[in-house]
Amino acid sequence: MAPHPFLAPLFSLLYLVSAASSEGRYQPGDPVMLYVNKVGPYHNPQETYHYYQLPVCSPANIRHKSLTLGEVLDGDRMAESMYEIRFRENVDKKALCEMKLSPQQVERLRQAIEELYYFEFVVDDLPLRGFVGYMEESGFLPHSHKIGLWTHLDFHLEWNGDRVIYANVSVRDVKPTSLDDVRGPDPLSVTHTYSVRWSETASERRGERRGSRGGDDGFFPRTLEIHWLSIINSMVLVFLLVGFVVVILMRVLKNDLARYNLDEEASSSSSGDDFDQGDNGWKIIHTDVFRFPPCRSLLCAVLGVGSQFLALGTGIIVMALLGMFNVHRHGAINSAAILLYALTCCISGYVSSNFYRQIGGERWVWNILLTTSLFSAPFFLTWSVVNSVHWANGSTQALPATTILLLLTVWLLVGFPLTVIGGIFGKNRAGPFDAPCRTKNIAREIPPQPWYKSTLVHMTIGGFLPFSAISVELYYIFATVWGREQYTLYGILFFVFAILLSVGACISIALTYFQLSGEDYRWWWRSVLSAGSTGLFIFLYSVFYYSRRSNMSGAVQTVEFFGYSLLTGYVFFLMLGTISFFASLKFIRYIYVNLKMD
Repeated sequence: MAPHPFLAPLFSLLYLVSAASSEGRYQPGDPVMLYVNKVGPYHNPQETYHYYQLPVCSPANIRHKSLTLGEVLDGDRMAESMYEIRFRENVDKKALCEMKLSPQQVERLRQAIEELYYFEFVVDDLPLRGFVGYMEESGFLPHSHKIGLWTHLDFHLEWNGDRVIYANVSVRDVKPTSLDDVRGPDPLSVTHTYSVRWSETASERRGERRGSRGGDDGFFPRTLEIHWLSIINSMVLVFLLVGFVVVILMRVLKNDLARYNLDEEASSSSSGDDFDQGDNGWKIIHTDVFRFPPCRSLLCAVLGVGSQFLALGTGIIVMALLGMFNVHRHGAINSAAILLYALTCCISGYVSSNFYRQIGGERWVWNILLTTSLFSAPFFLTWSVVNSVHWANGSTQALPATTILLLLTVWLLVGFPLTVIGGIFGKNRAGPFDAPCRTKNIAREIPPQPWYKSTLVHMTIGGFLPFSAISVELYYIFATVWGREQYTLYGILFFVFAILLSVGACISIALTYFQLSGEDYRWWWRSVLSAGSTGLFIFLYSVFYYSRRSNMSGAVQTVEFFGYSLLTGYVFFLMLGTISFFASLKFIRYIYVNLKMD
């Protein structure tokens, strides 16, 4: 029986994730294909170009490998190489090709070496990385500047049974070909050679052997170690903060409720019109606190998309905890994120439409369109700018037309229909808004508020405290996404994610209480902005990371970094704004349900 059309993306997701690390089986003497992939500046991880764009040995007819969606999104463009490698057969200084480099080609190589270009090869889905050339600067007076091209590569591969377990490339004990003395119109003759050395290993799984890649034979930095001291510091901060908020609010609320209910019993003989005359604080605004806010459709769209990203983020972390991703290649995470986004669109449609109908919204079609474009429109605009910059510079990060059509098809056939279906279900299942207090037709006048109860101050407090709880972990995440680290601490990440949501909810409740105590009932949008402003702090941290913690440079990398960092801050605004709002709503319903009133 054919699968349901909406289950097909789920099957595709499982296939892409499970196929993220394929292994070949070989017999002695079988050819092992080595693919050339990409090159780029070492300090600009997202600025990559095809290996054959450099003047290197290339076949007359270049044949590319079929790639998964995640590999294409990761900038991979694998093509067959001229290296001849056979399973368990050693090769010693075999000639690959002889080239005559023109002055322009030499200058191209010299420029790449000065920018610390590295290359990436792939053999049996194992990445091999090394630098294109060698550069040395020494002395001040006299100053020496030496540039050399690596024309010989040593491949070291380890096998167990009929599988390749480990692969590495090195240039140890190899003298580079100097490019310093190349002047004039005469071409430079170079001969590229390579050696292959096989050895048996006791490791039966790639993860065991590959885990040692961070040692002397590793190209990128070692896998991040667990930073327990920083995590314990965050835990102490969070527990103290949450405990302070809970204890203070519970004591204050207990006193408030006791005083208000006692006053209610004492003034039970008063008329309804005189009911408010002796009151102050949050009780006096009980007839306005549930007055619906302006821009209701936009508020509901924010809550819907924020709920979707909460589910998406939780799903990605859980899948990583289950070991469904190959941590050394991020393509599977990219594929899973895209397909999970499409599948969770039903959540955004349901939450947005359901709450919109509860608060009296009538234009639910407009609400669905606003919900589906609240994130997709800014994302498409940002991606268009970034992709255009990559395309203009010939980078492999520019998506091919076929991939763009595939992603557009996924959104049109899966994401958008699920948003509409979720919206229909949400609208039909929506009940009346659960308000324990009646709302008067005429709004109460709000007294002047002190400066420390302003929106800007609440946003500063509500954004800084959740950010401080994740600031340490944020560095490691940035070092993974925008650097060369390899992140494997998904359990810690899940814990920090839970801490972030808990702090956001507690801070929102505290700030909402102080706002209501000042007889200001405009809490709806204020609650979203208070903890949602954490996204602004994350973007400001990205500016600090770019300028102080990284060596990134150039237009390509800069546009990509700030474009997607801005989107990241926007996503955190949506997620934490949603958590903040629903926590405040739950808190307000609780305190007014327990308040005696006519």
